[in-house]
Amino acid sequence: MPTPVISLQADWSVANSLELPAAIAPWLLEVASLTARLKRHCQHFKLQVLHESLQPLPSFLQPLLATSCSALLREVILYCDDLPCVYAQSWLPKTTLDTLQPLASMGQRPLGDYIFRQDNLYRGEIEACQLDISLEQVANGSSQYCWARRSVFELQQQPFLVAEVFLPAILQLKLAEHNLTRAQ
Repeated sequence: MPTPVISLQADWSVANSLELPAAIAPWLLEVASLTARLKRHCQHFKLQVLHESLQPLPSFLQPLLATSCSALLREVILYCDDLPCVYAQSWLPKTTLDTLQPLASMGQRPLGDYIFRQDNLYRGEIEACQLDISLEQVANGSSQYCWARRSVFELQQQPFLVAEVFLPAILQLKLAEHNLTRAQ
């Protein structure tokens, strides 16, 4: 089984309890759809699926999802105007996929476009940390620390985990938003 591009095994804390950098805090603390927020900050939004496969749920994630069954690992990069802004990793247990079949075949569609349209979506606390990442799409693969967040969601009482790593280009969107506001 391929391992995830970025490991989520880290010391996570409730995001509201952390001293977060002002530039990244609004992104980390966003409770609505991150996909929708990204789309508002660019002309062209694109999702690239890096990997998707059913595999054993890592032991450190099992307590969060209250299961040890296999899960669909889905890894994507969200681009705004060709800038890689967010790496997202979701873990959808097999039992969740059996109940919520649309989640099993998202293809090139963002998970957020589906889940935030559902009336009975519940989001657990947003946790955050800094992760040491090395991605081909970012800084020529050199290692760097990036802020990340994760939440356990429930839809029809079926849990799944979504984690998002905010890549350096996210700060360019913030700058672009500021420039747009001043120009109006």
